[in-house]
Amino acid sequence: MNTIKAKLNLSILQPLVALMLMIIAMTFLSDNFATSDNLFNVMRQVSVNLCISVGMTLVILTGGIDLSVGSVLAFSGAVAAGLMKSGIEWAGADVFIGFTFFGCILAALLIGGALGWFNGQMVTRFKVPPFVATLAMLTMARGFTMLYTNGFPITGIGEQFAYLGTGWFLGVPMPVWVTIGVIVIFGFFIRKSRMGRYIYAIGGNEKATLLSGINVRKVKVTVYTLAGVLSAVAGLLVTARLDSAQPNAGMGYELDSIAAVVIGGTSLSGGKGSIMGTVIGALIIGVLNNGLVLLNVSPFWQQVIKGLVILLAVILDRMSSKK
Repeated sequence: MNTIKAKLNLSILQPLVALMLMIIAMTFLSDNFATSDNLFNVMRQVSVNLCISVGMTLVILTGGIDLSVGSVLAFSGAVAAGLMKSGIEWAGADVFIGFTFFGCILAALLIGGALGWFNGQMVTRFKVPPFVATLAMLTMARGFTMLYTNGFPITGIGEQFAYLGTGWFLGVPMPVWVTIGVIVIFGFFIRKSRMGRYIYAIGGNEKATLLSGINVRKVKVTVYTLAGVLSAVAGLLVTARLDSAQPNAGMGYELDSIAAVVIGGTSLSGGKGSIMGTVIGALIIGVLNNGLVLLNVSPFWQQVIKGLVILLAVILDRMSSKK
């Protein structure tokens, strides 16, 4: 047990040192990096990626992957915005159903959970590889978003909804509070609950876990459902911050979330990792993105650099696994 804890602490310590060095470097390279306005901006941006990345951590711990998180984010956010602004109306039946702020949030979470549940069913019941199943959902959810919005942004959602993305509480942006809640809840869930132990067990040795009497299918479906719900939370934050639901929202978010999880020390083969490691990984991605923009690095080179960082993290993970 002590050996396992030592390895876990080391897997967190390495990215933490990298984060500290990156912050120091960016502080010297750009006068604007360490300003309060910029740091709060980084926190807001990281909040969205962290919500997605926590769900991605659960999926990868079981040895799976979820490429649909960005599209689920977009569709959930669009549904919430549409219901908040226009409700549901059947002109022929002279029926109109209005939605409160909390009703819209619940609807978005249900949409995200349903799409995640569908992913889980494809992976477990029909034995579709997670990469293929979630890639299909990536396309389907993006199509649903385009159909729902007719390809146009949904704007003017209202101040109450916008507060979720732009408001402040006790001197801290609201998205940060939401993300802190997600981290605390799922950090406890993954480390202290029975389901959390099952998730690690499946990633470590799925066949042995199945033979021990654990319902592997149920655990996996639950994990993909939770990943969908957390993508919906991120979708609410993005939509509220922009006061607009964009049809192309969330594109490329799956890359940043996978990068945050892998950089944070979670093994792509499953069974090893932590929520705290993912937090550090998401902060590294956020600081890197922000720093490259402040240094006026070309967007094309930014993609190259991020790809190299992910590749390096995977190489280190494989080297660690061999040891």
